[in-house]
Amino acid sequence: MSVPLPPETVLVVVAVVVAAGAVNGIAGFGFAVVGTMALASVFAPAAAVVFMIVPILVVNLSLLAELSAEDLRSCGRRFAPLVLAATVGTVVGMAVLDRLPEAPLRIGLGVVTLAFVASAQRFLEIPGLERARAGCFVESTPAMAGVGAASGLLFGATNVGVQLVAYVRSCGLRHGLFVGVIALVFVGINGLRVGAAAALGLYPDAAVAVGSALAALPALVGVAVGKRLRGRLTERARRAVVLGLLSVVGVRLLAGGLGVL
Repeated sequence: MSVPLPPETVLVVVAVVVAAGAVNGIAGFGFAVVGTMALASVFAPAAAVVFMIVPILVVNLSLLAELSAEDLRSCGRRFAPLVLAATVGTVVGMAVLDRLPEAPLRIGLGVVTLAFVASAQRFLEIPGLERARAGCFVESTPAMAGVGAASGLLFGATNVGVQLVAYVRSCGLRHGLFVGVIALVFVGINGLRVGAAAALGLYPDAAVAVGSALAALPALVGVAVGKRLRGRLTERARRAVVLGLLSVVGVRLLAGGLGVL
């Protein structure tokens, strides 16, 4: 991602973060996946991952309003092992980010994205997944530590946090509380990632860091639009929006990694 960017590229970035923000406002998650994967189909995947760190942080800060002060305290204690383990895993994932080759990374991101869509739609049954859910997706400190560390590693390198979303969803929270807890988890992780990205030299230059910060503004606009739409859409419609966008992005990533686009 070189600077300065031509106006048409700036428009693409703005459109991507607005759309990703709207998805997050509607579904309570998806900003990181949709935004990163869409940008990774245009720019170098590693640059897309780093560029999205600040917008992810700001978007999830805005969603913390879904939690009351009491919910914030109780959920902070309840999910503390998950947040701490995911934070450690994330830093490790970020440390290896700039060592990953671009084409295989695009292909890997595309495969992960499409596998998530297929699994969510029950098109794909991953062997042993139900047994793993029964054994791992429980609210215990070891389970949270294991899920958090493994998910954080992937999130640090790719911004894909669907495992964390799946874990929190398995806890049976009402939708508003689910949205707030997801925001709480990602705020804790991304607060540290901003400093870690700078310390690890992952920002190519200061202009990219400034651009990342500025991208948070259209992202918030998208979230506000998504929140307004959330109450008017059924759960089925919300899933269709998220999974439809991810399908398009996943195919584009695969095609780019294979040299088709």
